Amino acid sequence: MARDVSDSTPISAKSELIGWIAAGEKPASAYRIGTEHEKFPFYRHDLSPVPYDGQGARGGIRHLLEGMRERLGWEPIVDGGHIIGLAGPEGGGAISLEPGGQFELSGAPVETLHETAAELAAHLDDVKTVAEPHGIGFLALGHSPLWSREQTPVMPKGRYRIMANYMPKVGSRGLDMMFRTCTVQVNLDFSSEPDMVRKLRVSLALQPIATALFAASPFSDSRLNGFESMRSEIWRDTDKARSGMLAFAFDEAMSYEAYVDWALDVPMYFVKRGAVYHDVAGASFRDLLAGRMAKLPGERATMSDWANHLSTMFPEVRLKRFLEMRGADAGPPGMLNALPAFWVGLLYDDQSLGAAWDLVKGWSGEQRQGLRDAVPRQGLSASIAGREVAAIAREAVEIARAGLVRRARLDGRGRDEAVYLDPVREIAADGVSLAGRLAARAGSDWAGDVAPVFAALEL
Repeated sequence: MARDVSDSTPISAKSELIGWIAAGEKPASAYRIGTEHEKFPFYRHDLSPVPYDGQGARGGIRHLLEGMRERLGWEPIVDGGHIIGLAGPEGGGAISLEPGGQFELSGAPVETLHETAAELAAHLDDVKTVAEPHGIGFLALGHSPLWSREQTPVMPKGRYRIMANYMPKVGSRGLDMMFRTCTVQVNLDFSSEPDMVRKLRVSLALQPIATALFAASPFSDSRLNGFESMRSEIWRDTDKARSGMLAFAFDEAMSYEAYVDWALDVPMYFVKRGAVYHDVAGASFRDLLAGRMAKLPGERATMSDWANHLSTMFPEVRLKRFLEMRGADAGPPGMLNALPAFWVGLLYDDQSLGAAWDLVKGWSGEQRQGLRDAVPRQGLSASIAGREVAAIAREAVEIARAGLVRRARLDGRGRDEAVYLDPVREIAADGVSLAGRLAARAGSDWAGDVAPVFAALEL
């Protein structure tokens, strides 16, 4: 989840909220790629989760953050006296914690996928070096394979306490989402309002295709769960007011203002003043904007309130000053690099963006929602408009590949960025996801035991 923003500029009108988003517009020459991924820390000796303060003589999450701070020289992010993250220099990325201790890298905005891959490799080298003395390893899957919610540690972060209290009121799976899932996402730019709308529609329609391609959560509670992406299934009953497929994005009147109007009516979680998170869960941002919030009488909205509120929207694609692709399970390094490659190839090349729109423009809202609901269990075998997802995925991957070839960003070995699509080209070609491959191994090589996935996929 996003790092909280500090900007005390007061807000007096909705137009300023619209302007805040519009300020993200960039010329294509300034487009950047920001990749985020989460992973589960675990103790190698017994495959148990890593708590904040450690387990006996073993170090915990706090020790990992302190070790990374010493190694990188990054500034600590502190909440209630606890280190809960690190901020890189001059906006150059951040390390943060998800509610159950999931360790997240929010990468720096970079120009090429080669830089993204180098950043990931450096981060994994750093974090494994710091974790090794504590006997800690890392696993990237969409859902924790062994631990129950009760076994999962809780991180000392103010906003998460508020969210954890509110989530059970609006869905049955919100706490599972918070504590037991991991994702990989990419943040991409737009040049104008029409460009934002076009990219948002394409990426929303294709998000279930990405979910199927990157599905990697077939295990939970120490057994096969019957899903390709349990992470995606959990989102179907987390908080419908702030998640989902944003059907209104396909309306003719879609605009920055339409998104702002939607976000204004999504209930708030908190208002942060100084270091204090004030629980206003369920309240309206419209009331804060007008200075009539019952729980904080007379308090007026600031730009940081708006930025932080937008970070609590959880649709399949999120709009802030960039677009965030949110549909994929975390996975091994090749898949972590493939996710940004897939979306950069589709959205950062005009020819590919047009071809991607041609692929999805005939789908109705009902069909898009039906696909979203079917993919968590059926994965690549789901269908829409008479076509199997596996066939659509093959076409989408090749559209993305062509876009990356046309971008012609070469590394030191003369390779273009299309090389990072190889893992999902293979998945699309044979129609079997990582989840399917892991489920097959559990049923044969592992004799029904899911614990070997830790050794098989440790980062």
